[in-house]
Amino acid sequence: MLPKKISALLIAFLCSTIGFSSNATALRDPTLPGNFSGKTDVETDSSNNTLVLNSVVKNNSSAYAVINNQIFTLGERVKGVKIVKIADDSVSLADGRKLTMFQAITDFKGQ
Repeated sequence: MLPKKISALLIAFLCSTIGFSSNATALRDPTLPGNFSGKTDVETDSSNNTLVLNSVVKNNSSAYAVINNQIFTLGERVKGVKIVKIADDSVSLADGRKLTMFQAITDFKGQ
């Protein structure tokens, strides 16, 4: 009688464990970004040659440019093209392109 109870309990435990694990794989972590997060946009932008200057941060000794939501410094390469100059509201690339921020953003600078 005791082995039958143990077997029945063991089977019930295993069935419930399998049921919980299959339910756990269907649950989504609520802290993960949604399908329309910025990460998805970066991945789609990286498939083509579109470069968007999001912002520029400069101080006396260093300058950083945020291009396609990634941070770059002078001399680094973005999509294979070297950054040759970081100005207050633009970035110059070695292939001759100049990335500028939206005019609406630069209008408020310094006011």
